[in-house]
Amino acid sequence: MKYFIIFLALSCSHLNPIDSAIIHPVFDSQYVCSEHYAGQLKELGDALGTDCIYQSFVEQDGRKWLRAYKNEGHKNQDWFGWQKNVLSPISGEVVRINLNEVVNKPGIMGKGMASFVMLKGDDGLFVLLAHLQNIKVSKGDKVEAGEVLGLVGNNGQSWHPHIHIGAWKDNKPLQIRFDQEAMAKFKSR
Repeated sequence: MKYFIIFLALSCSHLNPIDSAIIHPVFDSQYVCSEHYAGQLKELGDALGTDCIYQSFVEQDGRKWLRAYKNEGHKNQDWFGWQKNVLSPISGEVVRINLNEVVNKPGIMGKGMASFVMLKGDDGLFVLLAHLQNIKVSKGDKVEAGEVLGLVGNNGQSWHPHIHIGAWKDNKPLQIRFDQEAMAKFKSR
């Protein structure tokens, strides 16, 4: 066992961690995220991006399960995140908005660029949130972390209702991490 631990420590000692951005949670409830691995997508906003899906507990036969949707998930309304508030991950300025009014059907990939809000923090951090609908902010608005930007949608290149998040600074993509203390505040409500 001692030699395994030494080997493990030596084999990992050459790794350089990817720079990251710590952001405010995008939902005020349970959610799960899947990360795009390094090199999977190249464009800023997509590179090292994260896809987050709102979750809810479902009780079935006396057991509780964390799920993304009810029924078979074939309708957007089946997804627990559909039209839920999307919170700003940083304080900053809205620098760009794109609208895609086409609503995808779950399980069928849509086309075109997704609706999105791009934010710029005072420290030069950019964060893009995609697949929103009913966007509540305008270009030039100042927003605070935790402020509602819009609602969860299903548009652009998306299979189902979720929010894609990408972050970068100085034209370098960043891995996303969520502020655990801000998440704890939602749990205590």
